[in-house]
Amino acid sequence: MSDIVSEVSGESGLITLHRPRALNALSLGMIRELTRVLLAWRDDPAIARVAIRGQGREGAFGAFCAGGDIRYFHQAAHAGDPSLEDFFTEEYTLNHLIHSYPKPYVAFMDGIVMGGGMGISQGARLRIVTERTRMAMPETNIGLFPDVGGGWFLGRCPGRIGEYLALAGQVIGGEEAVACGLADRCVDSSSLDSLWASFAQAADFEAWQATLPAVAPPAAMPGFLTHRAAIERHFTQATVVQIAQSLLSDGSDWALQCEKTLRARSPLMLHVVLEQVRRARKMTLAEDLRMERDLVRHCFDTVHLQRRGASSETVEGIRALAVDKDHAPRWNPARIEEVTREMVEPFFDSPWPAHAHPLRALA
Repeated sequence: MSDIVSEVSGESGLITLHRPRALNALSLGMIRELTRVLLAWRDDPAIARVAIRGQGREGAFGAFCAGGDIRYFHQAAHAGDPSLEDFFTEEYTLNHLIHSYPKPYVAFMDGIVMGGGMGISQGARLRIVTERTRMAMPETNIGLFPDVGGGWFLGRCPGRIGEYLALAGQVIGGEEAVACGLADRCVDSSSLDSLWASFAQAADFEAWQATLPAVAPPAAMPGFLTHRAAIERHFTQATVVQIAQSLLSDGSDWALQCEKTLRARSPLMLHVVLEQVRRARKMTLAEDLRMERDLVRHCFDTVHLQRRGASSETVEGIRALAVDKDHAPRWNPARIEEVTREMVEPFFDSPWPAHAHPLRALA
């Protein structure tokens, strides 16, 4: 069976990510097939609306998408495989297509929703999560940055939540996602089959949406948001070093654990990511995606630091997490205090002139 299952029911286009053993991690082939299907349905007057879900290991739902296929990233970087460049150009183009899709696009974000999974869901007209949702942009843990438009959508979270989620890679649940503006409705996972079936047979999107359970405010602030005041105080600091110092001076268990988490991430990429999110707040989505395309080229081909392919921060991070699984990345520099502006600023210089940028057509 294909990793992407697309079918039409009445006026509804239905997509199921069907790579459950890999938690539906996106391959280049999957990105191309998703793009092909969405473009075809966009231009088909018989299709009025689209929904997407993931296939879990025990059936429909239970997992949405764990991100991009990082093992492929590692192999491609070692081999000098040029398809790695195609992967990010085509993935970001797909992300933009979803954000600008002219027909209702609904994402059923049950289970794992991380990295590339956020890229194919954050642009949805309706983002549905459940009590099983585990959402994150954890890229600093592999020496990368929250891409797929991450700068744009994290930068639009309330206050400094975007900085916190981007730097720490915090995993959040469904109610937290709604409170952060990263989801629209939290429903019980037991209702997903019936919601999917009713969507497939709906005569009108707005009428179908009106049948969803009403949004009820949580009885108490969900999850990590109990620390909202501390997040605002610490993550408004100007630099990563100052954020870490502020967390240490707080002295609470939460703040000390947060500082410890940051110390385990790539110091270099923490500095890059803080700059990314703050720049993206002033950008359109297309501008942010172009910036992220520049960033990802520099991540795998860090010319200004004489680190390319296998020696790059990103490949080292993937090695430690997913290949050798020793969970002991050799970050370079090793400490956040050792990262300089001269190391960070070239990440934001585009390798391409504007007229030749691979995402120049995005508007």
